[in-house]
Amino acid sequence: DTSLTEVNSFSSSVPISPSSMINQYKLEDEPELRDLFITVDGPESHITAIETFITYRVVTKTSRGEFDSSEYEVRRRYQDFLWLKSKLEEAHPTLIIPPLPEKFIMKGMVERFSDEFIETRRKALHKFLNRIADHPTLTFNEDFKIFLTAQAWELSSHKKQGPGLLSRMGQTVRAVASSVRGGGVKNRPEMFTEMNSYMEAFSQKINVLDKIAHRIYKEEREYFNEMKEYGPIHTLWSASEEDIAESLKGVASCIDKCCKATEKKMAGLSENLLPILHEYVLYSEILMGVLKRRDQIQGELDSKIDANKKAEKDLFSEEIGKLEDKVECANNALKADWDRWKQNMQCDMRSAFTNVAENNLRYYEECLATWESFLASQTVELHMEEDPEDRP
Repeated sequence: DTSLTEVNSFSSSVPISPSSMINQYKLEDEPELRDLFITVDGPESHITAIETFITYRVVTKTSRGEFDSSEYEVRRRYQDFLWLKSKLEEAHPTLIIPPLPEKFIMKGMVERFSDEFIETRRKALHKFLNRIADHPTLTFNEDFKIFLTAQAWELSSHKKQGPGLLSRMGQTVRAVASSVRGGGVKNRPEMFTEMNSYMEAFSQKINVLDKIAHRIYKEEREYFNEMKEYGPIHTLWSASEEDIAESLKGVASCIDKCCKATEKKMAGLSENLLPILHEYVLYSEILMGVLKRRDQIQGELDSKIDANKKAEKDLFSEEIGKLEDKVECANNALKADWDRWKQNMQCDMRSAFTNVAENNLRYYEECLATWESFLASQTVELHMEEDPEDRP
């Protein structure tokens, strides 16, 4: 499928060494002029009569003039991150807002509130905030600044200042009206039709990759659990076989080393590949939503133009002008964000799959060296035990 060939393309100027390539991208992602640094750490459990929840420490360091201080430390729970995401979507409907982990991320693989679950979520929340900080527009959003700087009671007060009931009802009515209009958008530019086709193909492929990666991880874990049993079995066996006791202990030692190597390989999958693939599964859903919102804005303009034609008078000329400006702004915002998103996606995919390839190479080289060393020692012992007269 040529719609995703760019994902797999490599520049001829990229260094041969995979490690060098990854370092190159890391350097490019960390410009010297960066002025906002955010860290999410220090998870804490809170138990009340109503609920149990986790809060995370958010530390911000900045040199920006619009901040009153150079460093802030606040505590935020998952619901606060959800609020920030919704405010960003409301303020920037055709920008690509980074995804948040689902409320029950990796459900079925880990227990809620386990150390593994909390650490997985912490990393995802850390990435969410830093992707916003690196975005040329979202980073200057006022709600983002409040999220980073306001104390808990201040943030709670700010949340209550959201749009009133009538305003929310108006937004709902407009959304329903847009969906009822149905059909396609009459004057959708070809570029956005191509984007839509690209995202449909991308969504299908990334979901397949995500499922395959989870299946591989599951099979690796089953293999690891079975292999752990073989080492002790060979050790017990050696106690009843004096003639081959040392050889059996050697096999047990090799199996143990391969078990540890397999565990490292699994960690590489769970830390480097699975989170990236799942993040882009979520990104595919977000982008389809962004394209729909752009179409809704276009639909409002088309509807108003049709109404103006039926009236046979310029009754809505002022409203049409405003809507044309709104559509142009929405188109320009999405175009710029689309190019930026594709570049980041390709970089993330290259880095993730290169890491997996390097981990696999290290794993097989380590296991091969372990067994070769053991076999070489057995060959030496056999030669030493041979009768000199029987040697050729």
